[in-house]
Amino acid sequence: MVTRIIAGFAGSLPLRVPRSGTRPTSDRVREAIFSALEARDALVGAEVLDLYAGSGALGLEAASRGAASVTLVDRSPHAATACRSNAAVVTRAAPAARRPRVTVTSAPVQAFLGGAVGGFDVVFLDPPYDLGEMELLHNLEALGRLMSPGGIVLVERGVRSPEPSWPDTLTLDRRKDYGDTSLWWASAASPPDASSS
Repeated sequence: MVTRIIAGFAGSLPLRVPRSGTRPTSDRVREAIFSALEARDALVGAEVLDLYAGSGALGLEAASRGAASVTLVDRSPHAATACRSNAAVVTRAAPAARRPRVTVTSAPVQAFLGGAVGGFDVVFLDPPYDLGEMELLHNLEALGRLMSPGGIVLVERGVRSPEPSWPDTLTLDRRKDYGDTSLWWASAASPPDASSS
């Protein structure tokens, strides 16, 4: 299966996919994700984080569609190598005036989140389907302090996986199923309005 950027300045460019250990999101699901994000005007100028990035297809699709900054995180050296290669192809295709910043980090997701600086507007969380629910919860808890107010977290799981446990900092918006894939959309809670106290 060939994975390509679907739309934006890098539309139709092929992406390198690691031979094993990744589960690329299908074109159908990616198109649904990005149609919804564009309907929310959530991509242009956004700071995007792609966790368990694999080939980086989700984060780089966001870059192609106008994200200002994309961070790709995967502990696998093979995945990180693919991400760097794909990021170079995508950024070369960008108009000079709006070339996104793309950073690739080869590290365990939880370790990355423990040292990350916040301000993310969109986060893709597409872990292996066998990732334990407690580890997923720890990921989501760590994201609470890293999100911009109203930021979007998108969790991709198998349809047989239970609903993620949501920390107080994230509010579930909706679930949508596509074949064997479930997408869980959540929003970062806005901080209390200090002026109302």
